[in-house]
Amino acid sequence: MNEGADLSLTIAHIVQRLKGSHLHSQIERQAKECLHQPEIKLESLKEDVRSFLKTSGWEKRLQNAVYRELHIQLPPSLPTAPPEHLKEPLAYMRNAQASWEKRVLKSLNSMSTELGLPLARMRPAAEQKELTSKWNEMGTDEPELARVRPVYAPKDFLEVLISLRNPNHDSSEDVGVRSHWGLIQVPLNVRDIPQLRRAYSELNLTTGQLGIDDHAHIHPDLFENEYVQIGKKVVVEQDSAAAQQYSRQGCPTGLRADLWALILNSTNQPQDVMHYEQLKAGVIQHDLLVDNLIYKDVKLTASNDDYYFVFEDFLYQVLLCFSRDTAVLDHFKYNSATPPKSYIQGKAGDEECAVVYPPNGVIPFHGFSMYGECALFPLRRATRYYADQDVTGSLCMFVPPVAPLCFLYNEPSKLYSVFREMYIRYFFRLHSISSSPSGIVSLCLQFERLLQTHLPQLFYHLRQIGAQPLRIAFKWMVRAFSGYLSTDQLLLLWDRILGYDSLEVVAVLAAAVFAFRAENLMEVTSLASAEAVLADLSTLKVMPLIQIFLFATAI
Repeated sequence: MNEGADLSLTIAHIVQRLKGSHLHSQIERQAKECLHQPEIKLESLKEDVRSFLKTSGWEKRLQNAVYRELHIQLPPSLPTAPPEHLKEPLAYMRNAQASWEKRVLKSLNSMSTELGLPLARMRPAAEQKELTSKWNEMGTDEPELARVRPVYAPKDFLEVLISLRNPNHDSSEDVGVRSHWGLIQVPLNVRDIPQLRRAYSELNLTTGQLGIDDHAHIHPDLFENEYVQIGKKVVVEQDSAAAQQYSRQGCPTGLRADLWALILNSTNQPQDVMHYEQLKAGVIQHDLLVDNLIYKDVKLTASNDDYYFVFEDFLYQVLLCFSRDTAVLDHFKYNSATPPKSYIQGKAGDEECAVVYPPNGVIPFHGFSMYGECALFPLRRATRYYADQDVTGSLCMFVPPVAPLCFLYNEPSKLYSVFREMYIRYFFRLHSISSSPSGIVSLCLQFERLLQTHLPQLFYHLRQIGAQPLRIAFKWMVRAFSGYLSTDQLLLLWDRILGYDSLEVVAVLAAAVFAFRAENLMEVTSLASAEAVLADLSTLKVMPLIQIFLFATAI
């Protein structure tokens, strides 16, 4: 397909998507209302309406909506290609994802049977009333969770990634032996240091960076003050593309919340607030089995974390609402996974009687909480019939970064809106098996390649003592470092994820951490001692590590 046809297909796709949006109806209504204004002339109707929409800010909102669609839509492809090929072109990746999904589903169904708990139930009136009164104090509840176990842990997922093989690839043709040193043995294209330098040119040693220059012994006027003023102008202009470009050098603390919302086109309009309230009503009306996973994960992770324990109530609210949000299902159009399903009692196997479980199609696991128009009818339909049914089909697993976002947004609906957008744009990729450059498989491979190429002695030493670097770094990458870095450093890292529209920088930082601790790691003699050297990352400074690794490494 030629470039012109690709462009036409992209435009048609975006137009179709926006036609069904609330923004489209708002712009249409504004265009009709402006026809009654005296400055709108019949002989220049089209131009006058366009001018009105531009001066009143609607054109900018439309541009931002189009920019968002360009970041989340499927890449243009032949219209005859099967949907599963659009989501993931490699058959062995699709097969591995499907196999992993079946394994996790079996674990979930077994837990339901062992605990004697239905997948969903209607809460009695008294329980609904009590939950409503305690909505802002859910952290004070102590539900019985001793028998509730995680569906899976990150180390289980890593073992699946390690076992991936392309049946059509002859590994004997690989150049050199270093490619066999690592745990990931799939032939994906990942960028080397020269390519990364070109891709992340704004992070070079001569460009001002928040996270470095704002802490240097230089006068603020030389960088920080001017940079903050530019950021304020970007916020005033309300341009998503400009905000994304700006965040490549970091977001000022006072502007970060607005800039991230602008990049993600998270507007928190009245309809968004209403949607959040409807999700809240769904939580109060229905109890899901996966709620127990959320409760236990928050108790085990965030509530015991020095940074995040104060946000325990927020985490419950956002994650419980997220589990009911059928709008999240839209991301399965470009996710290599597919949502799990349950069937109406007595109708197992009948697709017409299938409903997605949970309603958002995402099942949490250990570490979940550390990651960050009304759909009420399908929600009611789903929760009514889940009781005593097994979940079948496939599902997506991920660690959504809710907790760090609590530092930026104190309004629940705004926090929820930004979190959901970050998930459907980025973080779902950390728990889906795919060939995406931002997918966890590519990140693992890139991390290993960077170490093998630029610290071969360290990599070989760790491998020889049974301390494969990926076994240590995987838990960092699968959470995008949430829970490992200090909050201010984590937010600086996520500035760059948003700015470059990629999770690739997560793998770069993981390699940079090993490079920083290389001298100590060369002295260790076991996996346990290597893990001890890398146990505490809370004192690390993200941007100096990334800059030095990318731009001060000899090639």
